[in-house]
Amino acid sequence: MNDVIKNAREIIQSYDGPKLRIMEVCGTHTHEIFRMGIRQLLPENIDLISGPGCPVCVTPVGYIDEAIYLALEKNCVICTFGDLIKVPGTKSSLAGARAEGADVRPVYSPDDAVELAKENPDMQVVFLAVGFETTTPSACLAVKKAQKLGLSNFSILTANKTMPNAYAKLKGSADAFLYPGHVNAIAGNEVCKELAENGVSGVVAGFTASELMTAIAVIIEKTKELQENTQDNNQDNQDKSSSKGFFVNCYPRVVKDEGNPAAQKLVAGVMEPCDTEWRGLGIIEMSGLKLKDEYSDYDARKKYSVPPIEGRPNPACRCGEVLQGHIKPTDCPMFGKACNPLHPVGACMVSDEGACAAYYHYGSTIGIEV
Repeated sequence: MNDVIKNAREIIQSYDGPKLRIMEVCGTHTHEIFRMGIRQLLPENIDLISGPGCPVCVTPVGYIDEAIYLALEKNCVICTFGDLIKVPGTKSSLAGARAEGADVRPVYSPDDAVELAKENPDMQVVFLAVGFETTTPSACLAVKKAQKLGLSNFSILTANKTMPNAYAKLKGSADAFLYPGHVNAIAGNEVCKELAENGVSGVVAGFTASELMTAIAVIIEKTKELQENTQDNNQDNQDKSSSKGFFVNCYPRVVKDEGNPAAQKLVAGVMEPCDTEWRGLGIIEMSGLKLKDEYSDYDARKKYSVPPIEGRPNPACRCGEVLQGHIKPTDCPMFGKACNPLHPVGACMVSDEGACAAYYHYGSTIGIEV
């Protein structure tokens, strides 16, 4: 055991303060923390809860319905990352649509979809652009490439999202956020610093055992400092409403305060902010991205006149509550029974980054039977 992990472990296991709720925003963090056995090290007064950091999980039911409409009604070839194929829509999934004859193809990148359109001018190819700050630049590059090639048979169905307003929406759901390092590597740290000024605490974390344990240890130490400062302020009869949160970048080898200016410039040139729906969180203002007017020829909704579709989630599925940190996957009565990776009822069980999938695959390590 190296010194970094040893020191972090001592801090974590010696914590004897009030209940501390830490939200793993990123689904990869959830899975890695399980896989590395970090949960088994936590004392009972530290609770890790999952948040809305899985792009497939927060994609609303209506978006799946739109994709199915394009596949079945407009005879489009749907190109998507594999996880999305099994996510349930209102009545079916893309896998179900494929069983009805739709052409649905998994791809590794948006560029694969552009190449498919280039090589098959008789096909109408639609790429399902789902993701956060990390993957949005690749969708923008695909649109620019299609425009440069003069392709008229390629478009994207956008469900791109940005995290800042989601963090603000979740204020109070946890004592501190474990921010996803890959998102901050693109977006930078300024938003997190602003959130700290408004009482929202968090640290940016990497993905190795030492980086994750260090991040949790830093949250513990900073929380102690915050509690001590709050007590001092109360004794001095200072305004309690003026309390601030904390922010620490625990992933400095990758994340810089300014983020990735080139990626930010690329996205700002192709897309613009819009209101958008998040599964479980509803409409969050200016948390989505849509193509700018100059790229409207590549907007699948406009190109195919997709009608307004209001998706209806399965009322028994509690993914929305899981994504808000209100419940854990095991609190859902369908978990591991009616809902499992082979027959998922909700998106959180489908995605490789989903919280329900993590609890299903690794739950036995913390005494969960499935």
